[in-house]
Amino acid sequence: MGKRKKSARGLCSGGAILLVLCSSPVLAADDDAPVTATLGGRIHLDFANFNNDHRGAPNANDVDFRRLWLDVSGRFFAVDYKLEADFAGDKTVARDVYVSKDFSAGRLTVGQFKQFYSLDDRTGSNYGSFLERGYLASTLAPTYRQGIAWQGSRDGYTWGATGYRLASVDNWKIKGNAIGGRGTWAPRHDDGDVLHLGVSLAHERYEEPGANGTPGLSVRPRPAGYFSDASRVTLANFNSGRDTDVDKWSLEYAQVRGPWSWQAELGGGEFDDGAQRARILSGYAFVSWFVTGESRAYDTKTGRFTRIRGIRHERGAFELALRYDEMRGQQHLYGQPDFIAASVQALTLGGNWYLKPNLRFMLDLIESRNQDRRISATTDRTHAVTGRFQFDF
Repeated sequence: MGKRKKSARGLCSGGAILLVLCSSPVLAADDDAPVTATLGGRIHLDFANFNNDHRGAPNANDVDFRRLWLDVSGRFFAVDYKLEADFAGDKTVARDVYVSKDFSAGRLTVGQFKQFYSLDDRTGSNYGSFLERGYLASTLAPTYRQGIAWQGSRDGYTWGATGYRLASVDNWKIKGNAIGGRGTWAPRHDDGDVLHLGVSLAHERYEEPGANGTPGLSVRPRPAGYFSDASRVTLANFNSGRDTDVDKWSLEYAQVRGPWSWQAELGGGEFDDGAQRARILSGYAFVSWFVTGESRAYDTKTGRFTRIRGIRHERGAFELALRYDEMRGQQHLYGQPDFIAASVQALTLGGNWYLKPNLRFMLDLIESRNQDRRISATTDRTHAVTGRFQFDF
């Protein structure tokens, strides 16, 4: 992931476009019409305040529009479609841009779409219990890529397989191809009583990373959230121009029992360019409690968590959540000792106030640490208070 860049001009223009389009009527919503179009979107306004120690570069306090998304979806004769973009930065970034069609045995999708990798990544940013996804999803998930996919669901099972390019609409300089898939099983999936298990796999082959104008391949998580660029730690780095194979995996587990839920994933990646290897191992675990009695909602068709339902009180629903997150990386030349052996850990306490199912305020308290494991030394420690105003439609 590159360094975050914003501009006031980009924010203003993006916000203006979003506000204008949000006030526009739905073009057509008749189920019998051959062509339909429905407008949707999300607004995420984030802030962060840091307490940096003397180790490492300090992070700057900031407030910014994290997401200003707008989408149009519907049907165009025999196929469904979705066009989605993010206007929050200094340039518009494409997200979902695809057509799809349902068949009796599943659904075929062609275009750019989010790949099938991990419960944390597949759960939308509107519905997560924390502002940030865990390190596993935020650094290893393929996210939005161009490809073709087949997915389906039946009796608590879901499956999805995809072949995709490593380039996206907005980052076409990345070269290479990949295959991936995800399967889930929810033996219990009633409201307030969910048991979820899942596995994700992907094989990616990057062509000439770091050479001939192709971006290098690296794993550099943000330890304390979106604004903590200065605290990034490098866990793997491949930029010599040699083709690099990457194998990724993730194991998923989650349960919901009334207002309580808990969730964990373990995953990682193996990197090899013929001269050097790297290994990434990452995992997180969290527990969530709806103080006001609601439950996290689960979608059996996609094997992920979705929008909260049935807010019980006029003043809204309140959720508390606690997560431990860790990622480790090692890299070495063939037959040589590690020249990278580092890790990052974070403990996050989150609070979410849902005024309505599509309107909430979020606040996270984060303590993160970076370690150089070759010398058993802490290289950075950061405390952060992060928050978000969120609205989607």
